[in-house]
Amino acid sequence: MGCLNNICNWNCIRLKLLIIFNPNAAHGRSVRKLADIKAQFRSHGIKATFKLTTHPGHGRELVAGTRISDYDGLVAAGGDGTVFEVLNGLYSHPKPDRVPMGLLPLGTGNAFARELHLDEEALRGAMELLHKGRTRQVDVGFVQSADQSFHFVNIVSMGFAVDAGLTAKKMKILGEPAYTLATLWQVLKLKSYPLELEIDGKAMTSDNIFVTISNSRNTGTQLLSAPEAIIDDGQFDVTILEKLPRTRLIKLFPTIYSGRHVEYTEVTTCKASEISIRSPAGLLLGPDGEFFGRSPAQITCIPGDLTIFS
Repeated sequence: MGCLNNICNWNCIRLKLLIIFNPNAAHGRSVRKLADIKAQFRSHGIKATFKLTTHPGHGRELVAGTRISDYDGLVAAGGDGTVFEVLNGLYSHPKPDRVPMGLLPLGTGNAFARELHLDEEALRGAMELLHKGRTRQVDVGFVQSADQSFHFVNIVSMGFAVDAGLTAKKMKILGEPAYTLATLWQVLKLKSYPLELEIDGKAMTSDNIFVTISNSRNTGTQLLSAPEAIIDDGQFDVTILEKLPRTRLIKLFPTIYSGRHVEYTEVTTCKASEISIRSPAGLLLGPDGEFFGRSPAQITCIPGDLTIFS
């Protein structure tokens, strides 16, 4: 861990931060907290500039169109989708111009925020992290897909996990239960995908239900999809679920909340820094709670490339 340049201790910090705020996070509940969040920034002596998003992809556009080197840090205020947009806006700038990134968890899932021991009920704790100005380096993923390239900080999923995510998006008004109900619906449908992968140079072909490539342990609202993942070890945790009977999947599903699904014989896990998805062509990818890019794709871990407030 470190501190921002030329800062002796957190009591003398007067940060200048750019806040990308998603007023539609958590079905519009986040905007109710905006006045309180602004007041907290003032009380901590932080000079905060707020820019509110108005449409999907706007967070990336706002960051990409701002001279971020004028700020001491950049904050994604929203859910996992907001984090994804802000991250990719940050990476549109040359590396020397990039600034540390922070999170204010205001969304439905907040998966990466949970990795930093933050949640929607701990906004004051998140504010303290920003106020203290301490930072650390974490890994970031880069994806070159068939139709576009992007970065991610939490997870890229394929197959069942994407299908469940798309269903959950339609049910978001239900809040946290949406992910569970969507997953149960996909269990009933039980679709598998014949995937051809290359993991750190080793070819693998099998009929799979899902593949997740994780930088952190969490996904969705409560799922511990990669219990051994570490955000700064220079590797992804790859989890592959092979085709299995529906009754077996129904038994396995609840164990994802505790991470014990990796104990099933149908689940293969490994650590890797380079993953190629060769087939099938056109398979939709799910990075950080969004739906972005299609196979074939090359996924690379960039060790310690992102500076975050922590």
